[in-house]
Amino acid sequence: MATTANTRPTYPTHPDAAQPAPRGDAITGDRYWSKDFADREWEHLWKRVWHVGGRVSQLEEAGDFIVHNFRHESVLIVKQQDDSIRAFFNVCMHRGNRLVNVSEGAVSGAFSCPYHGWKWNIDGRLDWVQDPEDFAQGDPCGKLRLKELRCETWGGFIFWSFDPDAGPLLDFLDPIPTLFQGRDLENYTRVVWRTLRVNTNWKFASDNFNEAYHIPVVHPQFMPMIDDHYSTTIFEMYPNGHNRMIEKLQPSSRYPDAQQVKPLWASLLQEWDIDPADYEGRAQEGRLALQRARRALGPARGFEYFDQLTEDELTDQMHHTCFPNLTLTATPEGLHVFRTEPDADDPNWSTFDYWYLVPHVKGAQEVATLYGMRPYREASQELGSFDDYQATIAQGDFLTQDLSLAETQQRGLRSMAFGDCYLAGQEARVRRFHEVINDYLEGRR
Repeated sequence: MATTANTRPTYPTHPDAAQPAPRGDAITGDRYWSKDFADREWEHLWKRVWHVGGRVSQLEEAGDFIVHNFRHESVLIVKQQDDSIRAFFNVCMHRGNRLVNVSEGAVSGAFSCPYHGWKWNIDGRLDWVQDPEDFAQGDPCGKLRLKELRCETWGGFIFWSFDPDAGPLLDFLDPIPTLFQGRDLENYTRVVWRTLRVNTNWKFASDNFNEAYHIPVVHPQFMPMIDDHYSTTIFEMYPNGHNRMIEKLQPSSRYPDAQQVKPLWASLLQEWDIDPADYEGRAQEGRLALQRARRALGPARGFEYFDQLTEDELTDQMHHTCFPNLTLTATPEGLHVFRTEPDADDPNWSTFDYWYLVPHVKGAQEVATLYGMRPYREASQELGSFDDYQATIAQGDFLTQDLSLAETQQRGLRSMAFGDCYLAGQEARVRRFHEVINDYLEGRR
């Protein structure tokens, strides 16, 4: 479809979507390095939103648990006898010791405090204490409970909130669940789980995934088959602060010869029994041919879930930036999940999680990932620093490319020369993201 710099392509979209219309709040450098600003985020943002704590698949039996540490708090997520999932502060109500000091595991009925042995049932009630007769205020059993947090699930993800008055999770996420209605995320398998400590503020990932302007410079390897040009990209913004950006699977319109079939594009077409020669001189039309081929051939090749995807979902990359710190990038093959969280004490550091979730391809025993072939089973956490990761991974890895720039940007944002971002139209969602943060900090949400 022909486009110009002043037009946008038509596309199936959600009725709540709008073109980004930021009001113009400045994005100043102190938002990324100021301890005072980070403390305001803690009080007015992080205490009010829903957080992703893990995957339901991590909790198979009653007593299975996950520990999710967020800043100085620790949250204990536990499967109950009735198969429900509940979340509690990971702290003994006796003298404040943390109950659990591992990231996940299982208990038989109760958590035992390592300090004085108090036993807390998986439903939060206190079952046993040493010397119960020695308490002037009476036996604490039957009186004390672990402090519980709101906990709900969607798409196989476990969410929790510090706010006891938080609205329903589905309302907070709207319209993300609707946008994913054709993908059975509950039954996706997390085959990659990497956690990195990175020398940058948590906001870098939301900034980064809210635009495709950086791709030609930072990720040139994508251009032969992902169209990053703003004239062919869909930009959507939703009332809750979430966004979606859709990039077409076709040679980038930035190429002067975008309609010439390049080797990577030819290889993909051939994989689905399409003759690349048929699209020489009109390479981008191969996208529609690929949709038809995947629709026709996919189920017989084991991709039975293709029947639930729309035509565009059979090819395109759909980046959902879920406010404030979660990005879900959906492709026909799977779901890339990015979560960034602030350091407990230093806003110049953050924790970056990358998960890769996949639907099962019938007959396949393993699946292709950024890190080679992986089996279809729940991955163990790979934990480390970004420096260590960078030293052991291929240079073309897009996470290395993004995180390297995030660290140099963090240093640049400390300069007295920087006062505000000078954004292109296609980067408008970056400013909108910061304005939603401001709305929380100023009590407007």
